[in-house]
Amino acid sequence: MIGCIVEQAVEGWRAAKSLNAPYHICREASATMFALNFYSEFYEDELKTGRKTLTIRLGDKSDKYQSGMIVWVTVGPRFGRRQKLFAAILDRVEVRTIDQLSPREIQKENPEFRTKEDLVQLLRRIYSDDISVEDTVSIIHFSPVSEY
Repeated sequence: MIGCIVEQAVEGWRAAKSLNAPYHICREASATMFALNFYSEFYEDELKTGRKTLTIRLGDKSDKYQSGMIVWVTVGPRFGRRQKLFAAILDRVEVRTIDQLSPREIQKENPEFRTKEDLVQLLRRIYSDDISVEDTVSIIHFSPVSEY
């Protein structure tokens, strides 16, 4: 989304410059802010120290989360008060089945996990669904953004 806005702004600026006309970027910008929320405070330390740099979410989230987006990384209950830990940029968003995940990706989701079944059990606790290794997940890679 952010990358799209920048591209539109550059193209619009070039067009406006060639016509000697003003161009306003804000007409294309969206005020929507997204967050990657983590329910378990178990992840808080992992997130703050930079050991957790990806999250695996059930379903295809590529329409909601796109590479280049800036999001808040938060911790807290689903419908309760959340704490913003930091802003992050989404480096990459991939969609695959659980069966296609690498052991490294599973371990980066949770350092205690070793198997796909560990991940399936976690997703069942979060989503309360009948989940199997054939289900689609989104792997969202992110990096903290330093704020000065």
